[in-house]
Amino acid sequence: MIRINLLGTPKAKAHHLPKITMSAPSLRMLSILAVAIAFGGVYYLYWRGQNQHEKIQVDLRDADKQLAALAGVKTAYTQKQKEDDALKQKFGVIDQLRAHQNGPVQLLNTITQTVNATDAVWLSKMTDDGKSISMDGMALSTTAVANLIGNLKKSGYFKNVELKETLQDESVKNYQAFTFTLVCEKQQS
Repeated sequence: MIRINLLGTPKAKAHHLPKITMSAPSLRMLSILAVAIAFGGVYYLYWRGQNQHEKIQVDLRDADKQLAALAGVKTAYTQKQKEDDALKQKFGVIDQLRAHQNGPVQLLNTITQTVNATDAVWLSKMTDDGKSISMDGMALSTTAVANLIGNLKKSGYFKNVELKETLQDESVKNYQAFTFTLVCEKQQS
């Protein structure tokens, strides 16, 4: 038998959408997919944590290197600080000694300045027994000896200056010369 279509268009077949039903195989697929996503998330978190751990380890090694370098600097600084403190202490001792200097240097400076400031006077001998000083010398006049006594009193280093003796030196023929002996008592510091 032959069929002839007189209308000219074929008859449209009804297309029905397939029914989606939750059967056991598709539930299994969703469960596998959910587990795979969960494992992927856990792996991502693990990978991210591992990268952070490695970065922290690198930073820790760098910090240890810097700490070692700074420890060397600290040791050098501490050593220099000790040297500086030792020098400051030495300078302090020197300054203290200079401030409290009452020894032979100051005595000789005072006597030198006093004798140089007095005309026509020379010292030939000086003896220091601790509390007083004995001076022997020569002068061209008795006025020069008196000027020396006055200058020694003005120096402030001696509290008492006594003339023990003065004699005209007969051994000098061309001019008049006097030998003298002075005893000077030191000021107490």
